[in-house]
Amino acid sequence: MKHSYTLGEHLKFIIPSIIGILLFIVPIKTEEGMTIPIAVLANWVQDILANQLSFIMMIIITITAILTVMARIIGKDKLSRTPFFQNLLFVNWFWTIARVLAAIFAVMVYFKLGPEAIHGEATGQLLLDSLLHVLFAVFLFAGIFLPLLMNFGLMELFGTLSTKFMRPLFKLPGRSSIDALASWIGDGTIGVLLTSKQYEEGYYTKREAAVIGTTFSVVSITFSLVVIQQVDLEYMFIPFYLTVLFAGLIAALIMPRIPPLSRKADTYVNEEAAGIEETIPENHNAFTFGYDKAIKRARRESSFYQFIKEGGQNVLDMWMGVAPVVMALGLVALIIAEYTPLFTWLGMPFIPILELMQVPYAKEASETILIGFADMFLPSVIGASIEADITRFIIAALSVTQLIYMSEVGGLLLGSKVPVSFKDLVFIFLLRTIITLPIIVLIAHIIF
Repeated sequence: MKHSYTLGEHLKFIIPSIIGILLFIVPIKTEEGMTIPIAVLANWVQDILANQLSFIMMIIITITAILTVMARIIGKDKLSRTPFFQNLLFVNWFWTIARVLAAIFAVMVYFKLGPEAIHGEATGQLLLDSLLHVLFAVFLFAGIFLPLLMNFGLMELFGTLSTKFMRPLFKLPGRSSIDALASWIGDGTIGVLLTSKQYEEGYYTKREAAVIGTTFSVVSITFSLVVIQQVDLEYMFIPFYLTVLFAGLIAALIMPRIPPLSRKADTYVNEEAAGIEETIPENHNAFTFGYDKAIKRARRESSFYQFIKEGGQNVLDMWMGVAPVVMALGLVALIIAEYTPLFTWLGMPFIPILELMQVPYAKEASETILIGFADMFLPSVIGASIEADITRFIIAALSVTQLIYMSEVGGLLLGSKVPVSFKDLVFIFLLRTIITLPIIVLIAHIIF
């Protein structure tokens, strides 16, 4: 039976959803190139607070560590009155130690204490004075405005419309197409946050959340541009980005069908979660059924206070839940990459493979292949000095399609509720490398 809705109910879905699409998905042209309004707002805040952000992030990370230790001391039950803070602050021992370590690192980096390995330009400063500035600003606006994408029916409409191809191709619910779109045009971090929230609310199973978080949190157009500029090939941005998309699509078709992702349980975060109804009733088509569900979802949003409260909680969740993980794990990974030959050794098996594929400077290129696990920017930083254009192109494209890097998406996934372990991330990173490398090399040989 089709329903008739009031004008107010239509507008309650349409207006917030359009604002959400404009903020997160519609690209706009700026002096730096194409980006989305959320990224513009984030850059604006970074410019205004440029000299204070390192201090602010150090304070946030330190307060998080102190409150986490206090939560451990007073016990979980004492926090039961505020479930939000109970979940945020009472974490297992591994994350408690990681948060304390992050606070120690942040203080050492900010005041330049201890060995240079911790506070050097290529390690601690890269995180505290650069990446965490970006995360602070992106989290601030993404957190506040995420409810516009999630709570007013847009997911329901898009989800119903995309189910026809998302299920057969990627074994995923249609609504995950929004996560992918927001990542692609906006930022991979936004995709992970969206996925984590959707999983917590019972819209994705463990397997679906793991697949979306590790396969669809694609690197944004903006960041890809930064990578290609780093290797001095910005004039090739269009063929570069098309290569990345094609290789990423092939990986997205294969990854959900093989372990470790295929072995994740198809169960929800809790017993009450019912998932999503995707069968279209007889008297509806995909659009009318999706629209019907969208209006019913928008109806549930009753107060502006609730919207602000949820946005504020999102921001705290990201700042306090994610930033310490990035600081602790990201710094350890960067120190290993910078001060030990570990990644050079790990890259050795790739030398004969790259030589077989006729990639010039195979030895130099091999050193960049696995270092992307520490930070996505490292391969293009190290590979920038290689003389062959084709090799720099391959290094840049591979670093973007590998997707799992500990200083951002990897750290975010571990800090989020998405059910993936560190071991899972290592395997997924290696599999994505093995799948996408031959595709990228083949396309590079055609182009050059």
